[in-house]
Amino acid sequence: MAMDRRDSNSDIVSEVVSGCLMTRSRRISRVITNIYDQELRDYGLNASQFSMLIMIAKLGGASRAEIGRANFQDRTTLTRSLAPLLAEGWIEELPTDGGRSRPVVISDSGKKLLNDAAPAWREAQRKASQLVGDVGAKAIIGVAESLQRVDEPK
Repeated sequence: MAMDRRDSNSDIVSEVVSGCLMTRSRRISRVITNIYDQELRDYGLNASQFSMLIMIAKLGGASRAEIGRANFQDRTTLTRSLAPLLAEGWIEELPTDGGRSRPVVISDSGKKLLNDAAPAWREAQRKASQLVGDVGAKAIIGVAESLQRVDEPK
């Protein structure tokens, strides 16, 4: 019976194995993320935390909703991502002046962490760029910069 099931799935298996963008992009993401995680480990943060700190620093004070939109994250995922950064004191939520949303900003310790970890990020960047090559690096950056949220109008 198991053999029959495998045979009936052979078309989809072959199709996915030969060209699934999701499978390939997740594999690339895991490998590249691991490179950054290894380099940033000595600073007490991982690649996704570093990326989130950079996003918050770039936005210069933004609501959770704005951060989520900029980083293509839903509210639940964003809350989980922000929690350790808040706990470590790398970011802060400022008090509101009557509005509902509290702006999230990078703290002084978060700015110091980014500066201290910059050489590790540069080394990870060098290793990742070497792994994917110049053409691959340009392709990844180009695709990422052209992405539009699925729920945004085209």
